[in-house]
Formats: sequence, structure tokens, C-alpha cells
Amino acid sequence: MKKQLFRILTATAVSLTVWSCNQSDPAPKGDYAQGVFVINEGNFTQNNGSISYFSREGGPADDDIFKAVNGLELKGGVQGYAVAGNNGLILVDNSAAGLDKVEIVEANTFKKVATIGTPDIENPRRVIAISSAKAYVSCWGTNADYTYRTGYVAVIDLATNKVIKKIDILGGPENMVLHEGKVFVGTVSYGGGKALNVINTSSDQIVKTISTPGGAPSPIGIDANGKLWVGAGIEASKIDPVTYAVETTLKIGENATKSAGNFVFGTDKKTIFFVLSYYDANYVTHGETYKFGIADTKISLTTPLIKRVFTGLAVDPSQGLIYAGVTPSYAQAGYAVRYRTDGSVVDSIKVGIAPTGFFFK
Repeated sequence: MKKQLFRILTATAVSLTVWSCNQSDPAPKGDYAQGVFVINEGNFTQNNGSISYFSREGGPADDDIFKAVNGLELKGGVQGYAVAGNNGLILVDNSAAGLDKVEIVEANTFKKVATIGTPDIENPRRVIAISSAKAYVSCWGTNADYTYRTGYVAVIDLATNKVIKKIDILGGPENMVLHEGKVFVGTVSYGGGKALNVINTSSDQIVKTISTPGGAPSPIGIDANGKLWVGAGIEASKIDPVTYAVETTLKIGENATKSAGNFVFGTDKKTIFFVLSYYDANYVTHGETYKFGIADTKISLTTPLIKRVFTGLAVDPSQGLIYAGVTPSYAQAGYAVRYRTDGSVVDSIKVGIAPTGFFFK
């Protein structure tokens, strides 16, 4: 059985309020031309991941839209979704060997276009659009000994819907950030690399490996000043994406038993939100959600922005609302809870099992 990053949350009540949008969206060109897509990882052993969809004006959500449109199950845990040109790419990680895949759909209708399976795609983790014709998928590979010492980034040609190259990565490659012709690739470091890899998107080759302070690096994004931010363990570092120099490293507390994750920029690119969590003796997750500014010299943990832990976090670039994934258990539906940037709740919308990510159109 392949390794999965399990997330365990205590069941919590979710408050529900009514929210109406002051601005109406233009008429969509397809059923899913614009709105919010929720990546529901599902229960790994049951391979029941899905993608939910709802309008920015609010719920209810349409659940498992791939099945609704195509009459087919995804048959795996959903790890990621992105749009490149007219194509949507869904990452599907099945608990059985040899069944991992990327499902390619028409982005506006979700109609199935093609499937890329093993051995080209093994343990897919994240996907990013390089252009309308090319996408990168980070993969842990087969790694039969479960150490994930090596992995690769699969280069997908969307003209042929084929993997045209695999870029080897030391350690399990995870989050990716695209900036000015370069992709910064983080790792999870299961017995392997703790470095940030830089790929030139023209040559599809690694051009630089950056050592980062702390643990395994997870690139967050580019700030308002053009600097790259990276989370690593309980630290956050600012890196010059041209010289690759680490300019600033901020501590996120001193408790090494806690883990910082789900980093995301606000719309102004000057604020970073994140979840700080830990497991108790019964393996129940606890934690809170915080924020800090890119000009801060210290990250304060005195007052949480939101006194909750989430399995996913994102900010809608068009409206600035914070979207948070709540997973009561891996046997029931989860929730997408929307917050204002001051931490006040807007509403909550029932989605699929284990919501871990969001995509906005």
C-alpha cells in the first residue's frame, strides 16, 4: 500500500450564515466556466475522492461533478486540480498500485478528454499550468520501499495529452510555484532531499538547487515585491528568485512538535495565512490559523486569526475571501467555510469527503 499523508480532525460544529454577493458574474460559457472548485481528497482506502463546485454567490455545491458529467467514478483520492488553456487536469491517486492517473477534461464543461496513467504517472501530488499547452505534475514515483527518496516532475504536452519528459527530483516533490520561466519545486523529504529545486520551463531541466533553513521546503508564492516565500518546518523564508539568496528567515514559534502548513497569500501579496497544528496522544489534530506580513520581523502567535485547524486553505483572488476546508471525519462530507480576512465567518458549504484544496475560475 502506498503512503498517504493522513489528516485527522475532531468533529466540530460549523456555523452557517447567509451571504449574498454584491456583484453578479457574467453569464458563463459552460456549466463550469467560472466559480469555485473544491478538491476533496476522500478516504484513501476507499478511493472516493471527488471535485465539488459552487458559485461565488454561495451553495449548495454540486458534488462529484466528474461523475455527474461523465457517468464515471474517478476511482482514487483527488490530490490536485488546475486549468491549462481549455483543459482541466485532475490528479487521481489510487490506493492500489498501477491505477494512478491524470484525468484531462474540458475546463468549462468537465467532459472527459483523455487519461494519462501509469507508468507515466505514479503517486501524483500537485499540478501547475506552465502554458495553455504544457503542464507539470509532481509525482512521488513508485517507491516500493515507501521512503520516497526520489520522485519526478512529469511534463505533459496538452497537444498530444502525453508525458513527454520526467524530471528527476531528490525527495518526494510536492508544491510548485511558477515565476518568470522558472518553477520552484518543494519536497516532503522522506529520507531524501531537503532542497528547493528550480526548473527552467523552456528546457525542462533543473538549473539550481537551493538549500533552505529548517525542514523540507514548500514554496508558497511570489510576494508584492517579487520575492519568493518558502515554508519549511516551523520557519518561513524569503528568497530572491533571481540570485537564489535566502534573505530572511522567520521562526514560527519554538515548539518543534507543531507543524506549519497550508500557507497561502492574500490578494495583496503582502499577507501570508497559514495553519499551525499538532497531534495529541490520541492522534487527534489541534491547532489554529494565523497570518503575518511580508515586512514583519517576527511572526506573532499570540492571537490566532481563526481558532480552528483546517485541512485546506486558499484565498479567492477575485473577492479576497479565505476558503478553509473542514474534515469532520474520513467517513462523511466535509465543508468549505468562507471567512473575511479579519477572521469573521461568511458562510459554510457542504462538499465532499476531506476537502484539502480549492481552485478558482
